[in-house]
Amino acid sequence: MVIIIGNQKGGAGKSTVALLLANYLTGTKSCKVTVLDMDYQQSISQKFEKAKILENEEPYEVLAYSLQHFPMMEQTIRQNPKDIVLIDLPGKLDDDGLIRVFKAADIAICPFSYDEFSFESTVPFALVLKKINPKVQVLFIPNRIKANVRYETKTEVNTQLNQIGLVMAAIPDRIDFQRTNTFQTPVAIQAILVPVFEPLYDNFIKLFYERN
Repeated sequence: MVIIIGNQKGGAGKSTVALLLANYLTGTKSCKVTVLDMDYQQSISQKFEKAKILENEEPYEVLAYSLQHFPMMEQTIRQNPKDIVLIDLPGKLDDDGLIRVFKAADIAICPFSYDEFSFESTVPFALVLKKINPKVQVLFIPNRIKANVRYETKTEVNTQLNQIGLVMAAIPDRIDFQRTNTFQTPVAIQAILVPVFEPLYDNFIKLFYERN
């Protein structure tokens, strides 16, 4: 199973969501996960290498790749459909290498925020993705949402995004996200992720397994 995490808007929190989801799937659901870090900053790969020095056995593998490497890996990925491959994509939409990745995706997760620039980046990304791969399930996750801020565009944005995919529960803004690494998510963070990741797993990942 291939899950891509992407948005052409920089700073949307793609890498953080990918990291949190990998920890959730391995730690809570005992899934076999591999993370392909294709983001230019490769922040997940850096965290993985740093954490390996301090810990023992890694709960999952993190591999740093570019988009150009994906065609060589695609057949290997498909040999084990029960395994989950999470792909952290670069924040862009103008690379032809994305086409093969988009076509391979079973689920696409698009983190976004309720500001104008984020919305204007999220919609084109999702529309191009759906045009290339009409079967992909697109899930929008409001990310870094501040509890004391009133988002006037929230209802309108959710309505438009729900025409393309499905808007999930929001991930609140928390400073302790910085303490998350490839070995663990802080307990306080785990609790606030349950309303987001539990329905994602039950309604989409688990359902995919049952169908395949």
